[in-house]
Amino acid sequence: MRVLVIEDEVRLAATLQDLLELSGYTADVRHDGESGLDDALTGIYDVILLDVMLPKLDGFTVLRRLREAGTSTPVLMLTARSEVADKVEGLDRGADYYLTKPFDPKELLACVRALTRRQPELRDPEALEFGGVRLDKGSFTLSCGEKSVRLSRKEFDICELLMLNRNLVLTKESLLLKIWGYESDAEDNNVEVYISFLRKKLAHIGANVRIRTIRMVGYCLEEGG
Repeated sequence: MRVLVIEDEVRLAATLQDLLELSGYTADVRHDGESGLDDALTGIYDVILLDVMLPKLDGFTVLRRLREAGTSTPVLMLTARSEVADKVEGLDRGADYYLTKPFDPKELLACVRALTRRQPELRDPEALEFGGVRLDKGSFTLSCGEKSVRLSRKEFDICELLMLNRNLVLTKESLLLKIWGYESDAEDNNVEVYISFLRKKLAHIGANVRIRTIRMVGYCLEEGG
């Protein structure tokens, strides 16, 4: 899962990034509200850690614009301000939880876990199923009936995204950002190669689902091989 940290204190942001990555998350950092908002609006993040006191745009404004744009990504607000009025304002604007600095790292991680559990598509931590196909998260195995095949990490991540967004079109850009990240030099061709790998593996297990190409847009997982 991918977390966006929007925090202007460089040392704290780096600490949070290390903490999250040691716990198995992928974490991106932005140090001002403007760039943080731009990244948050991409919709590729599972949780956003948002400081209140930020340059360019404060955290309350970032949160308001996110919710006005229809972005429902869980937001955990971080602030040194402990006044009840500030907490109420953050929660009223759409924050999911509020932590006052300094906070215990264990509490922060527990909050992140709780927020990801709220997302309906992540309720089953063991496997995803669609059209008779099962994606096992523990073994990276894709199966249909008695046949199964093991996926590489990239294949698994792409297949998981397609299954979580079944019957919806995922653009190549969103796949690149979600799977490879902002700092990668991966291109559209990388997505095409892994989609081809997945198609072959779906065919190998006799799946009744297919990855349909939406010309000039992206891909969609649907029933009907």
